Amino acid sequence: MFWNSLKEKWSGFIAIFRLPSLGGVGRKMLLTLIGFVVIFILILGMYWSREPVPFSVVQNNALKLTASGNAQVVGSTTTTTLIRAAETLLEKPGGYLSNDIMLPGLYLDNIPNWEFGVLVQIRDLTRAFRESFSRSQSQSTEDLDLIISEPNFHFNNDSWLFPPTESEYSEAIEHLYSYLSRISDPNKVDAQFYSRADNLSNWLLAVESRLGSLSQRLSASVRQQRINTDVAGKQIYSQSTPVRSEVSVKTPWLQIDDVFYEARGAAWALMHFLNAVEIDFKDVLEDKNARASLSQIIKELEASQRKILFPIILNGSGFGIFANHSLAMANYISRAHAAIIDLRSLLSQG
Repeated sequence: MFWNSLKEKWSGFIAIFRLPSLGGVGRKMLLTLIGFVVIFILILGMYWSREPVPFSVVQNNALKLTASGNAQVVGSTTTTTLIRAAETLLEKPGGYLSNDIMLPGLYLDNIPNWEFGVLVQIRDLTRAFRESFSRSQSQSTEDLDLIISEPNFHFNNDSWLFPPTESEYSEAIEHLYSYLSRISDPNKVDAQFYSRADNLSNWLLAVESRLGSLSQRLSASVRQQRINTDVAGKQIYSQSTPVRSEVSVKTPWLQIDDVFYEARGAAWALMHFLNAVEIDFKDVLEDKNARASLSQIIKELEASQRKILFPIILNGSGFGIFANHSLAMANYISRAHAAIIDLRSLLSQG
């Protein structure tokens, strides 16, 4: 009985594709149309999967300040760069893809992971703006625009309705524009950007942590035996659950390209932010003799953005015959991570 029922349902399913109501010409035209639609979706998906190209933070700053009619001030370059990075998420080909429920965005995953890498850096920098860059001390009042902008960027990154993610991020960008207008207007003193070594060091601490995590996840594309160093150097400690002293770590095969593109997005955003910081914190960096260290970090991040010559992210073993894109990316991220540690050390010196 069960098999007869299943056979009837399957026969009905096949009959749909036989298109009995159409003649031979009609079936051919319909199948041709379906073929063109599939090809169009695939080509559009390939176009949408292109990563945005880097931009000049100096030219971007000049354009946005010209549009607002204000002059360049300390903090304007970092602010306009943050705005441009956020706008890129929404305005690149295909728009914001992380919350798409229609083709071709539905099956694309590389760019959504790239978007998330950029978004994490945007979130960290807006938090630094709200907590450090815009405040003279810990007891000073928070900026009214940043109070709205910072939490809006922390809104769910894949909400497609009620409200869509794009509307929350667009509102955050609007308040960043308002903050930019206020700090670059000499007649308004209620908004400030403070270029200090401690402010920069606090943000770099968050960047250091993000890059350290990305480096470990990228390296795990090849199975590794790792010694647990979570409590290394601690004589007295306690933790919620016991762990083994040695663990085997490997990123699942289907997540290799996800981690890779997340790291590409993070490096893309961070490269621009540090270029802007080099301008706004120029005096601080020269005072601490730290410009060379910052320039080295930027060079490592720029190298991580080299064009990928193979259409698939390969996961070869470390010394095998096939490339391992994740290990190559981990090299640049790890070097940038180490250079940030050195930079923070220089900034902390009296």
